[in-house]
Amino acid sequence: MNGTHTKRLPGASSAGPPQSGTYPPLQGAALALLTFALPLATFMEVLDTTIANVAVPTIAGNLGASGTQGTWIITSYAVANAVALPASGRLARRLGEVRLFMWSTGLFTLTSLLCGLAEDLSMLVFFRVVQGAVAGPMMPLAQSLLLNNYPPEKRNSAIALWSMTVSVAPIFGPVLGGYISDNVHWGWIFFINVPLGCLVLFLVHLLLRDRETPRSRIPMSAIGIALLVLGVGAFQMMLDRGKELDWFNSTEIVVLAVIAVVGITFLVAWELTDKHPTVSFSLLGSRNFCVGVILISLGMMLYLGTVVLLPLLLQTQFGYTAALAGSVTAPIGIFPVFIAPIVGKYSHRVDLRILITLSFLVFAGCMQARALFSPQADLNFILIPQVIQGIAIALFFVPITTLAFADLPPQRMADAASLFNFIRTLFGAVGASAATTLWERRESFHHSRLTAHLDPYNPLARDTFETLRSLGMTDEQSAGWLAGAVTRQGFIFGAAEVYQLCAAAFLIMAVVVWTAKSGAHRR
Repeated sequence: MNGTHTKRLPGASSAGPPQSGTYPPLQGAALALLTFALPLATFMEVLDTTIANVAVPTIAGNLGASGTQGTWIITSYAVANAVALPASGRLARRLGEVRLFMWSTGLFTLTSLLCGLAEDLSMLVFFRVVQGAVAGPMMPLAQSLLLNNYPPEKRNSAIALWSMTVSVAPIFGPVLGGYISDNVHWGWIFFINVPLGCLVLFLVHLLLRDRETPRSRIPMSAIGIALLVLGVGAFQMMLDRGKELDWFNSTEIVVLAVIAVVGITFLVAWELTDKHPTVSFSLLGSRNFCVGVILISLGMMLYLGTVVLLPLLLQTQFGYTAALAGSVTAPIGIFPVFIAPIVGKYSHRVDLRILITLSFLVFAGCMQARALFSPQADLNFILIPQVIQGIAIALFFVPITTLAFADLPPQRMADAASLFNFIRTLFGAVGASAATTLWERRESFHHSRLTAHLDPYNPLARDTFETLRSLGMTDEQSAGWLAGAVTRQGFIFGAAEVYQLCAAAFLIMAVVVWTAKSGAHRR
């Protein structure tokens, strides 16, 4: 080196890139700071995907837009992010993982500032598109850089700390977003990223500036990128617009679905035969990676679907405020904070399939408990399964991620992390849309079924009307009260069926995990 660098932290490398392109693991204070910085970047990016959701009405109102137009604040980010995410591995090989991560985080921080300063909806949506696109590489590269700079014997602990941010951030996003939109200017939903992003940039530059990964001028296929934008973009727009347009009763949704199916089908076919694929679908040929992708994707689909459903149920049918509903759901993050590091430290001593199976069984039990919802459900009934479900979260990310990446060489980590997170993200979006849509459809079914019993010839209905009259209600008031009760009961029945379906799916996944090779890594 030329001597221009200042004193380094213990454990940080001062040598230039070795010929092999690999570096000795970080140690001591350098490793501790990297363990803080990279998960913080992931937390910031995941938080940004959920924090704006509850603030859409406030933002739209302040910018003079309708609620429907305001949803583009969410959709624009999601579409751009979904398209950029799978190409992260290829970009990392061209630019270097450290350089791409620094650019991605820096631009994400800048666009966060610009989003908060936007003066109209079109400007905000534009900056959200850019923000979503530049955020694509952040999560997979945070994961890849963490794994590649950790001592091999401690990588499970690295995955544990990284995964906690992925599981906890979606819980705190709506809580924080609701608080900000109620108490301060909505711009702080985006401004909050600025100091966090600057801190991440400073630490990563300090620790990894001389630990760049090898670069290669591999060409990027224009056809592959076009198919990626077309197929994935249409799919994400279909998910975001489907509920608003009544899904396949809308011509727009049908067209988007056809474009998505055709685009993604041709994308997979093209990438599997391309000499230099943008998305490395060939990695799914590794049995453990393929099983890991299936489990993490289905698991996140079910988990995020119920994460969205529970606050909606509490607010619409139990009278909770947005802040209170968020506070009640937040305790799911208690157990992961304490258990995940332990799992990461000692999971190499057991067959990972056992831990994953236990996670799915706890998930199934909590989902089945949720299916017992009734109009009389108290706070403890809501809190206890939420806290226990944290055990399942702690046993979920670390073993599955470790199992999936166990057999992959270091030079494939960035590609694998991009594909892993890309498919997981898409399925998470499917889960949120599918859970709320199924919930509303089942409410309609139960509403019709229950209303059929409210006729003058039903003894129970006559007794109920008489009881309401004795309480001083008029016939019109009694009918209104019963209609509200039927709607509420229909939503509760619908939610119960969604939770039962999720419980059954987790039980099936507990069997699927055993198709992977043994996850025991004894030393």
